[in-house]
Amino acid sequence: MIISQYSLDNDIKFLAKSEIRLKILSELQKKPKSVKELVKITNITYSSISSNLSKLEEHNHITKSKNKYCINPLSEICFKNLMEFKRSIDLINDYNDFWDKHDIEQLSINSIQNITDLKDSTLIETTPLDIYKTHNTIKEHILETKNMKAIFPYLHPEYPQLIENILKREGSVEIVVPKSMSKEIINGIDGQTRKNASKEGNFRIYAVKNDLKLYLTICDDAMSLGLFKNDNSFDQNRLLISANEKSQKWARNLFETIKQNM
Repeated sequence: MIISQYSLDNDIKFLAKSEIRLKILSELQKKPKSVKELVKITNITYSSISSNLSKLEEHNHITKSKNKYCINPLSEICFKNLMEFKRSIDLINDYNDFWDKHDIEQLSINSIQNITDLKDSTLIETTPLDIYKTHNTIKEHILETKNMKAIFPYLHPEYPQLIENILKREGSVEIVVPKSMSKEIINGIDGQTRKNASKEGNFRIYAVKNDLKLYLTICDDAMSLGLFKNDNSFDQNRLLISANEKSQKWARNLFETIKQNM
């Protein structure tokens, strides 16, 4: 079966412009249901459910068998992709201040495609009464973690000591930093502690020549993401944090991509 671009565009528009149709398909992808079952589950009126079922059937998105409706396979694929796109838009809108007017060039294609993995994140913002809120939040996570992967585009004076503390707890640290600050970090860590950790494979530092345009930490209990503004200055006032496992995996994949490509 060949589907034209025109037909696909029309189908997407047809589904996207109706919350009722989306709710119906959401229920039908779980299992076939009757009109009465859909009315009971969705709390939508019988007439609205019936009317939209007819339209969905007319557009060949659903079929009816023994008083129950089921979603067609191609329509299920279309619906899942549409809902993923909708969740991406919702995520961007929910954290508009974080994404808007910020540089996302170093986010990998895979990271952008799976941006909804960050849906349970929390936006941390500084306030006039707490101008160090983002840094202190990150610091709390680093102080409690045993293992850390990080991308540091700049050097905060406390970072070498924080890294040293993890290594002294026999934890592991893997960081990507600009070449210009790698020696400063290394020299800021106790020499014997650094040597022991390096020997055991618990301390790895990757110095890159290219500019780093994002901030990332992955600790045992949470990941944190920071971005640069379009004027090339780092936005120290906003940080996206999440303890969700999907977010952690998203962050680890981004870390590995940047580490390998820089």
